Amino acid sequence: MPLALLALAIGAFGIGTTEFVIIGLLPQVAGDFGVTVPTAGLLVTGYALGVVVGAPLMTVLGTKVTRKRMLMLLMGLFVVGNLISAAAPVFAVMLIGRVVASLAHGAFFGIGSVVAAEVVPPAKRAGAIATMFTGLTVANVVGVPLGTLVGQGAGWRVTFVIVAGLGVFGLLGVARLVPDLPRPEGVSLRHELAVFRNVQVLLAMGMTVLGFGGVFAAVTYLVPMMTDVTGYAEGSVTWLLVLLGLGMVVGNLAGGRLADRRLMPMLMTALGGLAVVLALFTVTAHHKAAAAVTVFAIGALGFATTPPLQKRVLDQAAGAPTLASAVNIGAFNLGNALAAWIGGLVISAGHAYTATNWVGVALAGGALLLAVLSMSLERGGARRPGRIVARSAGRGPDAGDGGSAAGAAGAGLSSPGTRPR
Repeated sequence: MPLALLALAIGAFGIGTTEFVIIGLLPQVAGDFGVTVPTAGLLVTGYALGVVVGAPLMTVLGTKVTRKRMLMLLMGLFVVGNLISAAAPVFAVMLIGRVVASLAHGAFFGIGSVVAAEVVPPAKRAGAIATMFTGLTVANVVGVPLGTLVGQGAGWRVTFVIVAGLGVFGLLGVARLVPDLPRPEGVSLRHELAVFRNVQVLLAMGMTVLGFGGVFAAVTYLVPMMTDVTGYAEGSVTWLLVLLGLGMVVGNLAGGRLADRRLMPMLMTALGGLAVVLALFTVTAHHKAAAAVTVFAIGALGFATTPPLQKRVLDQAAGAPTLASAVNIGAFNLGNALAAWIGGLVISAGHAYTATNWVGVALAGGALLLAVLSMSLERGGARRPGRIVARSAGRGPDAGDGGSAAGAAGAGLSSPGTRPR
């Protein structure tokens, strides 16, 4: 794998740490600012909504500069946002800092996904995307638990100063290791927007919103669920977060490898498994050992969907993938925000923390239905004469499920002027 993927993974590590570390610090932040835990959950929702808005906004603003330079600017914005959070005198200022940091998130992963796909052969593109996202998942094994420990011991403000330092390290990694690829010729904002007329692109983003929302319905309130329902001591929650992160790493790498073979069948299997495991969590959350196993499974199944969902959008937006890729990262976080908001409403209504798992079941089940619809439409299109000709031109027998569409995506990525389908 090229060193550019290492640099992207370093940036992803910093971003992943700041995104998820707040989950373990919600009780401390709520106590310091004198707000309820559901109110403190707005730090998750606000960050996620910032990603949704920032992904297309920052990508459009960056169309006049090279991708490498834009990645560096985004990491600088990330550093500033985390420093604002660290110094926040009141809850509202901390929320602003979270939103500022989040503006870099979507565009970094969106542009980074395109760069990762460009620096490897077509048959390895999902794996390359997974390698970049490994930084995000490793953050949950190392960065988030350590950040939680630091926050519980030295204060959560120290955690956000350290996260800002990670952003500086990520900026330096991008500066030194990412090649300064030229901006694609022949691609305008009009070309980038045109791909959103493709129903398959929209369905893929819908799967992203609902599927990842299913994960965050349970994960956002994991800490109070494990302490109040399962009976874990607060200090033990750190190791549960490590377990969640390990599941994410395993699922992400497995998802990337399998998505390069049979994308849609693998994606539907992961979404169906996620819905089942979330339903089981309403029961296993009452037993320590069973809860720990379930936490790992949620991380694994949830992040097994990440590489195939991102690659699905790149495949379907071939020709002008940058904006679509960034918007899909926003879709991940729209799912986070939706799940955190609905979960907060459920808890505020007087239901137990485990009730948020049923929210996750509904969201993951909805994503599975969209995946079935997408595959049905694609198979219907494959039976049309024009689609058969396209296959005979070299797309391969598995193009219908998206698993071998890397060649088509590669053609689009290397020839941006191609009309998006």
